[in-house]
Amino acid sequence: MRLDPVVGAAIADAYVAAPVRDERAYSAYAAFCRQTLRQYHLLVGRPEFGGLGVAVRIVDEDPYADVESMVHDVRRRRLKVWASAASGNPHPYLSDGENDMFRAVHDVFGHAASGRGFDRHGEEAAWLKHSTMYSPLAVRALTTETRGQNCAQIFRYGGDRFAEQKAALLPRRFSDPRLVAAAATEVRPSAPG
Repeated sequence: MRLDPVVGAAIADAYVAAPVRDERAYSAYAAFCRQTLRQYHLLVGRPEFGGLGVAVRIVDEDPYADVESMVHDVRRRRLKVWASAASGNPHPYLSDGENDMFRAVHDVFGHAASGRGFDRHGEEAAWLKHSTMYSPLAVRALTTETRGQNCAQIFRYGGDRFAEQKAALLPRRFSDPRLVAAAATEVRPSAPG
């Protein structure tokens, strides 16, 4: 999975142009919050009751320079999450606690599950992998939270700062994982024979 820079720049432009708050996005964010909470309970739940038993610790600094360090911790049933409150970039819809829970599940079910890091291609793979755990409505919010904000950070801010957090929806062409999978299939070279 690779993110085409032309597509990434278009996603970044859509994110930057989106309002900070859009009431039309609230039903998607409500679904996103409910589904994130269920994922979080799976992540931290006791294994004897069907959970993964991962101990999540909220920390004041970015804990992982690379995905390998994070995967190493997850294999040992522990995960550090950079505190939303420490970032100085409050979310207009999610509480800090909800945002911290999302960061935890996205790190595990997006990055660790795909084995991909934090560059533009890794973020794209993590969004696509994690989107399989959300309903189509909630994926709209997930896309803003991951694909949109990451593209803005990478393509508009040179990776130097995080984009302002928003509760808005990007155009459907950017938030439908089926369109990304179809585009990836179209560009794959056919096998010989």
